[in-house]
Amino acid sequence: MDDSERRDISDRRRAGRLVVPSEQAPADRALLERSAIEELSHHADPWRVLRILSEFVEGFDALNEVGPAITVFGSARASLNDPYYKAGEALGAALANRGFAVITGGGPGIMEAVNKGCHEAGGLSVGCNIELPHEQSLNKYVDLGVEFRYFFVRKNMFVKYARGFVIFPGGFGTLDELFESLTLAQTGKIEHFPIVLFGSPYWRGLLDWLNEHVLSAGAIAPEDLKLMTLTDDPEEAAEMATRPLPVQIPMPREQTGEPKAGAQ
Repeated sequence: MDDSERRDISDRRRAGRLVVPSEQAPADRALLERSAIEELSHHADPWRVLRILSEFVEGFDALNEVGPAITVFGSARASLNDPYYKAGEALGAALANRGFAVITGGGPGIMEAVNKGCHEAGGLSVGCNIELPHEQSLNKYVDLGVEFRYFFVRKNMFVKYARGFVIFPGGFGTLDELFESLTLAQTGKIEHFPIVLFGSPYWRGLLDWLNEHVLSAGAIAPEDLKLMTLTDDPEEAAEMATRPLPVQIPMPREQTGEPKAGAQ
């Protein structure tokens, strides 16, 4: 699909293997709205479970051959002249040069920057897009793209197929992804999973608040704060995020900018 074909979907959204009219409510909203659940629970919800299951299967099938990868989160609103956009490009290239794929949300801003840097360095650039009320197309630097209806399915893919996270400045979605990753690491659901915060001016206030208020209140343990590392250097962020795991993993493969042969 060339750029013109990819962008020629202004009146429709692709969701999995289906095309959904843009005026139809996103699947997450239909699932969570109380009135819809109360009205349709005896008829629609059992079938909706099968659709959720199929989305997991499609995601697993698409991403299973990606190989060692790092998931990067960040704001969709970062402009081309934003210093963090430039840093995202540098990080994407640094990860590709280490033989790692990158996984992002596939949209604009920081996601586009990281996909661009990886793609142009010959790495495998992966995007996991989400169905939203307002169209958010995959950016043009995504080599392997998967589109999801449900946030919780998409978030599972971010963790399952990554060896670590790098988290750039962002809004509610980025903060949600940060705290979910911290919770998974804190509770042992993911082990030796580097969580790297990029941009000390942005994150320092949050870290100070966690230390001064959350830790002081006894809501977290001192070692919980050690789950995160902080940097302003793309090369250092790539090094932190790709630290060797305590268990043997497949050797990073040579990146070509194309999905691995035989991948669907």
